[in-house]
Amino acid sequence: MEPRGLLAVVLHAHLPFVRHPEHPSFLEERWLFEAITETYLPLLARFHRLADERVPFRVTMSFTPPLLAMLADGLLQARYLRHLEALIELSAKEIERTRWEPPFHRLALFYHHRFTTARRLYVEGYRRDLIGAFRSLGERGVLEPIASCATHGYLPLMETQPAAVRAQIRIGVAAFEHAFGRPPEGFWLPECGYQPGHDVVLKDCGIRYFLTDAHGILFGSPRPKYGVYAPAICPSGVAAFGRDRESSKSVWSAEEGYPGDFEYREFYRDIGFDLDYDYVRPYLNGDGARLHTGMKYYRITGRTDDKQPYDPDRALEKAAEHAANFLFNRGKQAEHLSSALGRAPVIISPYDAELFGHWWFEGPDWLELVIRRAHADQPDVRLISPADYFERYPTNQALQPSLSSWGNGGYSDVWLNGANDWLYRHLHKMAERMTDAARAHPQPDPLRTRLLNQMARELLLAQSSDWAFILKTQTHTAYAYRRIHEHLARFSALEEAVRRGRVDEGWVAGVEEKDNCFPFLDHRVYAG
Repeated sequence: MEPRGLLAVVLHAHLPFVRHPEHPSFLEERWLFEAITETYLPLLARFHRLADERVPFRVTMSFTPPLLAMLADGLLQARYLRHLEALIELSAKEIERTRWEPPFHRLALFYHHRFTTARRLYVEGYRRDLIGAFRSLGERGVLEPIASCATHGYLPLMETQPAAVRAQIRIGVAAFEHAFGRPPEGFWLPECGYQPGHDVVLKDCGIRYFLTDAHGILFGSPRPKYGVYAPAICPSGVAAFGRDRESSKSVWSAEEGYPGDFEYREFYRDIGFDLDYDYVRPYLNGDGARLHTGMKYYRITGRTDDKQPYDPDRALEKAAEHAANFLFNRGKQAEHLSSALGRAPVIISPYDAELFGHWWFEGPDWLELVIRRAHADQPDVRLISPADYFERYPTNQALQPSLSSWGNGGYSDVWLNGANDWLYRHLHKMAERMTDAARAHPQPDPLRTRLLNQMARELLLAQSSDWAFILKTQTHTAYAYRRIHEHLARFSALEEAVRRGRVDEGWVAGVEEKDNCFPFLDHRVYAG
């Protein structure tokens, strides 16, 4: 039976490059460790289980180069294992501490099992190679991995420096090929930020399609015949898929969506804050500040400080209800749209991957249940990747999408405002200087090659959209300021060394060790 609607679930996996070999432990490295434990390993386990059981499905997942670099890094792999061992030790202590508190004792056992399972999967199941584990899912035909920009730079605010836009995209494609052994078909524009003309660069890099926000399609020219429920073909020939707001909202929104249900785990209550300081101190970061351990004993309960104990079984039942509701709504959506459009609509449902498991603890369970139910009970909706769509409908409407992003307000306000606008004059000047240096040294000697390549890395890392976002949201601001200024300073010092033709090679080696992403990088990408 042919489906009435096509559903493309797209997960965007991204973290900024956070690696600090100069410190024995570093707070922000925990962003990666938490994401591995709570998001990447649970998703991998569920996807492989579904594939082993021959449940047909397709999920699309973008991987940013900083995340790929960190997942492949030996230092961070070793530190992650130490992190896991500490969680296993803490959860074992919690089993003993909660022995006479049945609801919490059960949860301590629950977490101990999760952490030991995570260690077994990471070490024995995937041999520390999570990229390889995701790559194997692609080879099995259930996952479509796609690329993204080099360091998640927000492209619309780089428009004055075309070389910077080109470098972000080309290096992103190169990083994908380095990790997955093949060129990507699709591309995730960071923050879904699109500026007319960027598709030309994507085309030059062999990209077939990209993701953007709904209004990028709806405000395009001419008016889209199918709304966001069919791809728009840009003047370059690259296709743009627009986000479906209805399906997105049901998952994204903590107020109206599933993650805010009272049965689900409360993110903000953690034993790292709740228990005696001396008891949790060995499991905190080096500075001793309280932090999230990942052991959370309460459910959301409601808008109250009187939280009730979390019950994983009740939460799983609720996830099953929400999976059924999600597919029911997509079926009704498909029924209505197919009759109006005269073809099966494609419903693009993109989410940050880290929402699943980290922010919404039950998210991986919900996604698995959506996949199983779509196969068993929902013939009207079929899970596909955006690339699959062209096999059914190779001919689509030509139009020029408009400037857009999926940030609050739909444009660039999140990344350009009073809290972060000072950043861009530095980034634009760095990009200009990088372009000039690359053009001035088409065939540099080995030392200058090293220096120029490292200049490019420092520029790329400074361009990460994460820093502007952090400054806007006022979280980890000291770290964002520090990172920006460090990259600026290193860039200038490297530029001066290129000019002089000499440098302390020990210092250069230290900088290369700190910011060691993109070993394949060639600075001449900035030369055009």
